[in-house]
Formats: sequence, structure tokens, C-alpha cells
Amino acid sequence: MRRLLVLLLTAFAVAGLATPASAAAWVRPLAQAHAHNDYEHARPLHDALDQGFTSVEADIYLVGGQLLVAHDPEDVTPERTLEALYLEPLRERVLRNFGHVYPRRTPFQLLVDLKSGAEDTYAALSRVLASPRYSFLFTTYRDGWVREKAVEVVLSGNRPRAVLSAERHRLAFYDGRIAATDDLGPGSDARLTPLVSENWTKLFSWTGAGEFPPAERARLRNVVSVAHAAGQRVRFWATPDAAGPAREAVWTELVAAGVDHINTDDLSGLAAFLRDSGR
Repeated sequence: MRRLLVLLLTAFAVAGLATPASAAAWVRPLAQAHAHNDYEHARPLHDALDQGFTSVEADIYLVGGQLLVAHDPEDVTPERTLEALYLEPLRERVLRNFGHVYPRRTPFQLLVDLKSGAEDTYAALSRVLASPRYSFLFTTYRDGWVREKAVEVVLSGNRPRAVLSAERHRLAFYDGRIAATDDLGPGSDARLTPLVSENWTKLFSWTGAGEFPPAERARLRNVVSVAHAAGQRVRFWATPDAAGPAREAVWTELVAAGVDHINTDDLSGLAAFLRDSGR
């Protein structure tokens, strides 16, 4: 009995020494939480995962054969590669969680914004994604079929649509534009364009102050309805993101409309809002 008690106490002590990363693995995933410019946080990817985010955004430049993460070209540094900040941590996480980013199977999006030349940057990205070290992570398109894996890579920014649509096998998908009739809804194909995005201010004048104009609310819900009917997800950028009633009002409308990815730089603020909303 004494030996059993010692073993139990030892087990509890070891469990209490869990690292922050392993503790974060048990956070409840938030299906609508998207980390805009995620790489600008103190701990890229990890801060978002600690809050339960299921989508993160990384801007990349092709520099000297390396895919470097930064918002502006003057900010690139050789150690901040896509592999170091995102692919390697995701690989470790998926291996630890038996094939998933979170212990509970949850879709996860890596939105890669191509900032340098579309075709050469995509070619370099394709080689990295297809490497034996990482290829098992990614949702795959092959000969008309999509096979879902732990991470779906979607390309924004300088997107080589013609190249993507011609490929019989690829590990990346296309972020369409809501204002483009070929991207949204029945004119597109979710096997190529699973996500449609747009600048909020391009479609809506409301920024959270006062009542949401009924015509704009109807437009928002129609966009989401058309996209969902075609198997696509919806995201807006440039929504109000300063803490306060206006931001909360816009977030409330986005949640009510069923927008799939809510854009923010305030990880803890959006996480608290979604959990308080029961999302």
C-alpha cells in the first residue's frame, strides 16, 4: 500500500510539471477564430494555439531560395522561415496528437499570404510542402478528389490561380474573393477555392456604431449562404479590431451570420468573446 501511494504521488507530481505547450494542447478549439498576421505575436503559432485558434495567417517572401515570414520586405530575417515558425511546430504537434493539431479532431487552416512573385514563390512553397518531412500534414487534392488531413494550406495574396487549377496533385488551395463572380458560390469549385475572403469595407459601410443597416445585414447573410451552399468558407479582413463596443457589435453579427473565420490581432479578446458566446 505504501509503495502504491508513493507511485501515485510521483505520477501527480510529474503531471504537475507539464510544459505550457502540453497544457495548451487541452484548450477547447474555437472553430471561428482566425489569427490575422499571426507572426507578429511574441510566439508565432503557439500564442494562437494556446487560445484555441483554428486558423492562422503567415505572410511569406521568397528570398535567396528561403521562404521568410514578415509583413514587409525590409523586415525579413534569415531565421524566421516558414518552416521554423509554422511547419516544424505543426509537425511536432500533429505527431504528438496522433494526426491532429488538437487532441480532438478539428479542422485547421494555415493561410499563407504570398507577398513575392506568385509563381516562383508558390513553386518554392510546393517543394517544401511536398517534402517527406511535412507532406503527411496537409489536406491533398489529387485527380479531382480532396483528402482531408490535419492542416489545410490556403493561399492568399499573390495567388497563381491558373497554376493551381491546372495541377492534378497539390497540397494547397486558393483563397477567392467575394466580389469575384468566378470565386464565390456556384461559379467556383470548393476543391480549388474552399475559402472566399474580402475587405470588410469594400462591401459594408457599417463599422459597429449604431444599428447594422438591414440591407447590409441581408447582404452579409446572403454572402455566407451562397458560399456555404457551394461548400466554401467565408472570411473578412479589415473589420474593426480595437477593443470596445463597436468591435463586439461587428463580431456579434459575424457570429450570427455564420462567418467561418473571424479576423483579429487580439487573440485573447476574440477567444474570450467566442467562449462567452458559447461558440
